[in-house]
Amino acid sequence: MNKSARFTNRIASSTVRAGIAAAGLIVLMVGCVPRQDDQDTPQKPTTVPAATPPAPTAIAPVPAPPPAAPPPPPPPILAFDEAVSNAAHRVFTAAPAPDSGPAMIVIDPLVDGMTGYQSKATKSIQDRIVGVVKHDFPQYAVQRITPESLKQRPRILVGTFTPVNAQMKTTGEREAYRFCLVMGDLQTGKIVSKSVARARIDDADATPTAAFADSPVWTTDPSVEAYVATCQASKVGDPIKPEYIEGLLAASLIAEAMDAYDDGHYSDALDLFKTARKTSAGDQLRVYNGIYLSETKLGHSEQAAAAFRDVVDYGLRKKRLAIKFLFKPGSVRFATENKFSGTYGMWLQQIASETTASHECLQVTGHTSPTGPPALNDSLSLLRAEYIQSRLEGDDPALKKRTVAAGAGSRENLIGTGKDDVTDVLDRRVELKPIEPCS
Repeated sequence: MNKSARFTNRIASSTVRAGIAAAGLIVLMVGCVPRQDDQDTPQKPTTVPAATPPAPTAIAPVPAPPPAAPPPPPPPILAFDEAVSNAAHRVFTAAPAPDSGPAMIVIDPLVDGMTGYQSKATKSIQDRIVGVVKHDFPQYAVQRITPESLKQRPRILVGTFTPVNAQMKTTGEREAYRFCLVMGDLQTGKIVSKSVARARIDDADATPTAAFADSPVWTTDPSVEAYVATCQASKVGDPIKPEYIEGLLAASLIAEAMDAYDDGHYSDALDLFKTARKTSAGDQLRVYNGIYLSETKLGHSEQAAAAFRDVVDYGLRKKRLAIKFLFKPGSVRFATENKFSGTYGMWLQQIASETTASHECLQVTGHTSPTGPPALNDSLSLLRAEYIQSRLEGDDPALKKRTVAAGAGSRENLIGTGKDDVTDVLDRRVELKPIEPCS
């Protein structure tokens, strides 16, 4: 190769090496350019193409909740004896076997679930239960409810016997008696068995026992409400209502007092009612009514009047006082053949004086049984309320302009059977309720 060619090749090689070096320098310079987040001066953001949103996901439909199970059908309406026998067998069969036998069980006297009254029907139920236990459940020994028997913390039976309509409610036309029977264990404090039955309404004798038939006043009583709730508002496994347990000592004394009164042993009844009054749960209407009735039967007129004041005071404190004034049919005059009609004047005087002393205003509301046209019942109930209103204002003129009369017809029946006899006297009551404000 001549000298000229070698010179030309060296020039070409140098040119290539220079080009490579320049390219490397550019790469280094680019790598040294500061990032946007390293610069003091904000940089214009780079526009990024918007992402295509994802296709919506189909949401599976939420299944509708299953329909609520219909309530169980009410038990069939049976003859009285059959209903009682079935209920008693079911409650004893379903109860856990006693740890050792025979186990003591006591019956707290059954009552009407609306009024708390005992009747010939509830007494008959108790007698039949005792017979069932003796014949078919020898692992139990039935004892009377007394302070002594309660000390042994036995099992205890409570029950209600209440007229109801076709929907088992205590409104409208009554077509049967609902019989609820519950066994509780005072050792564990739990409800251990329950049974419900229905009996034909014409099969039961709902005549109140003497102590309840003679009672002049009715009102809702917390002690009786606790008893009823223990039966009707409980299920197996529930704790026994503490209000019921706390009142058991008083209840045992009242049961003995009621039996003594019904048997005509009025001195014994008075002593037992007064003893019950001294217990922690003794502030209840059955006690005040019992003391009044016993004093009356013993001919202690002054003591009876004082006892009736206690009855009225209790009703005013409870904001409800239903008086069993008996009227002649279709009239606003009192039925004079009633054995207590001669004391109506004293009742009205005591009500007037106690109302004035307590500075209360009263609504006087008349009630009737469902017999007869509703419009006539409304009118008659109002007229009877106005009659009692006028008598109260006559006894104490200070009550004028502090009472108002109203008629409820048969819309608030407690019994609702429409028999118009001693079994549904409370449906024909006159109620006195304190009203506010009193001006």
